[in-house]
This record gives sequence, structure tokens and C-alpha cells, in this order.
Amino acid sequence: MTRLEMPAPLNILTFSTLYPSSAMPGNGVFVETRLRHLLARAPQVRAQVVAPVPWFPFAAKRFGRYGRFAAVSRREAWHGIPVEHPRYVVVPKTTWRMTPFTLAAQSYPTIRRILKTGNGFDLIDAHYLFPDGVAAAMLAKATGKPFVMTARGSDVRELANYRLPRALILWAASRAFKVITVSAALARDLEAIGVPPERLVVLRNGVDLSLFSPGDRAVLRERLRLSSGPLLASVGRLVEMKGHDLSIRALKLLPDATLVIAGEGPERRRLETLSRSLGVEARVRFLGELSQQELVGVYGGADALVLASRHEGWPNVLLEAMACGCPVVATEMDGIREIVRTDDAGVVMEERSPEGIVGGVRRLLARYPGVEATRRYAEDFGWDATSDGQVELFSAAVAYTSPNSPRSAHLRRAA
Repeated sequence: MTRLEMPAPLNILTFSTLYPSSAMPGNGVFVETRLRHLLARAPQVRAQVVAPVPWFPFAAKRFGRYGRFAAVSRREAWHGIPVEHPRYVVVPKTTWRMTPFTLAAQSYPTIRRILKTGNGFDLIDAHYLFPDGVAAAMLAKATGKPFVMTARGSDVRELANYRLPRALILWAASRAFKVITVSAALARDLEAIGVPPERLVVLRNGVDLSLFSPGDRAVLRERLRLSSGPLLASVGRLVEMKGHDLSIRALKLLPDATLVIAGEGPERRRLETLSRSLGVEARVRFLGELSQQELVGVYGGADALVLASRHEGWPNVLLEAMACGCPVVATEMDGIREIVRTDDAGVVMEERSPEGIVGGVRRLLARYPGVEATRRYAEDFGWDATSDGQVELFSAAVAYTSPNSPRSAHLRRAA
């Protein structure tokens, strides 16, 4: 897209079931971060968010995650962006069959009201292919608006392995103007299940280089009362796929190391039990769910971030750690070598196992890159190129589907 001093306005509606709220500030931060950087980069873009949450009748803490869903406000502003949280019904044991349809049907009144009140939009920007992208395809058809959707990892690597979600994903992809993937590896995976390559656009995630920056490594060590030995960090939701248990098991073979785990989830009790059974509980610290600002201190204080996930699309934690000067030890997965390309970034494990983590940590410590070198590496992963790519893609979608719109005429003059 040719840049002009007076670009035409572009109104987008971000649609995602993963988006932060006052009740769940850590939910889908990566979606909000991409949008916030787009708005900062492109003042001609205006945005509003529809972030549906599952309906649940009780907001008490004893109901856990669903109680927190119930506590989410119907409408709020998040970092100055208006956000609507309509409710949708999740039917037990019928998730594959029903969720995209209930999500679309119960979000439509909110979408229609936005259009009728004059706060309209030119395009739907959906995140995750299933159920969100499928629902967005239905909403786009109902409103006559174009849409794009972003694949992020588990929607391709797990959900697309099931027949019905895969069929619905392919249907939605056939209707989308483009499907964004956060890595080239995810684009290859989508091609393999039948998405035409011409529909795919790779726009990687970036990292907020102003927020994530090196700090004083001694501060965290002092807070944890550590005097010696490497400090490892494992960051992410406490679920089996993330492999926190592998990091805990690796401590048996790293007798001088300490591990901090940042995150919350259903696996916490099992991980605490594992730490005790292995006799390493004195060297494992569970920090709970942390804000991004709090994570800066963890990355800045650790000697290495360990990512032992079974699969990821584009793990933001790697870039966040590197931006803080903390090199990484990561599982060999599709897409990881797009991030960890040199020794300054860290090490890719030879295998996903406790022994693989141990080998990776030892290799990293034997040739440690240093805070400054790792930070310099991360500086190539800012958000500007991704934001520019979004503006170009969104503008093309609107011009293609609305050839007589003011934006389309503006783009023809710019060509």
C-alpha cells in the first residue's frame, strides 16, 4: 500500500473470545497487544472489540474460571478501546457441533446494535480459526462485511485434527478475504489440510520493546533469597501441553538450579505434588498468574527461559524474555527456529524431555550470550512491520468487497 499523508479512515471490529477484561486481565493479552500496536502505528485505524464470554449464572470465586467469566462486565473500555462482552452458551459435550453457531447467534445482536448506532465497522478481524473464525464467517455473511481471521497455533495443530472442526475451518477460510498466520510453519500446516496458499498471509507477532527491557537480575534473586546457581523460568498457563512438569523433572539433573513458574491453571496441584515427590520442592517457586509488568521482573531476573510446550504457534514468551536480555531453551517445534535463529537468542532442545531441557540449559550456560547480545537480537522483532501489513491487508479487503466506497477510491488515487 502506498503511504499517504491523509489516509482514509479504516474502522475494524476485532472479534475474539480471548481478550482481556477487568475480571480476567490476562486473558488473550496477545490479541489486545497486536491491536494496541496497530492503533499506535496507524492513527487512521479506529477499533472496537466484541469479546464474547461463556454464559454462567454465578460469579463466586469457588466456581473458578467460569465464575470469573460471570464477573466480566457487559461493556467496558480497555486501554481506551471500547469492548463489548456478549454472553454465549457453551453446551456440555457438544462443543464441536454447537459452539460456533451459539457464538455467532448470540453475538449477532451486539454486532447489529453497533451497526445501527452509527459506530459501524468496515471489516471483522477475528482471532483463532475455531470457534471464533467460523463464527466470524457467519457474522460477516449476515452483515455483508469482509473478514479476515488469524490462526494462532492450537486451532491448527489440535482442533483441525478433528473432522468437524476441520471442515468448518476450511469453510470459513474459503469465505475469508485472507487467513493470517503468525508463523510460516502454521501457514504450511494450513496448506496441508487444504487451505489454498494464495489465501494465506504470514504476519508474525512482535514484542513491546519499551515494556520488555533488561532490568537488574540481582533484584529477583534477592527477592527469592537465592545466592548461587542458575535461575530458570517457565511461563504459561498450567496445562499439560505447556510441559511445566518436564522443567520440574529436569531439576533432578540440575542440582544447583532453581525454577520459577509463572502462570495459573488446572495442573497446579499436580505440579506441586510432583515437586514434592521428586524432592525438589525447595527449588521450585510457583508465582501464580502475573501481569505483563510483573513478568518483566521474572524475565529480567532469570538466567534462562525454558519453553517445553508440545506445540505453539508463535510463543510470545520467547520474544518477551529475549527483549529483557534473557536467552531461551525451547522445544524443537514447527516455527521455533523462526524465532531462535542464533546463539544470542538461546538454544533449541534436541528432544522434548527432562534430559533435553538439561542438555539445552548446559549448552546455553557453557556459551552464555550475555544480556546485551540477547536484547539486540530481540530488537529485530518489533511490531511496526506487522502493523503495516495489517493496514495494507485490511484496506485491500475493504476495497475489494466495497469497490465504490470512499476508501476504495482513495486507494485507487494512491496507486
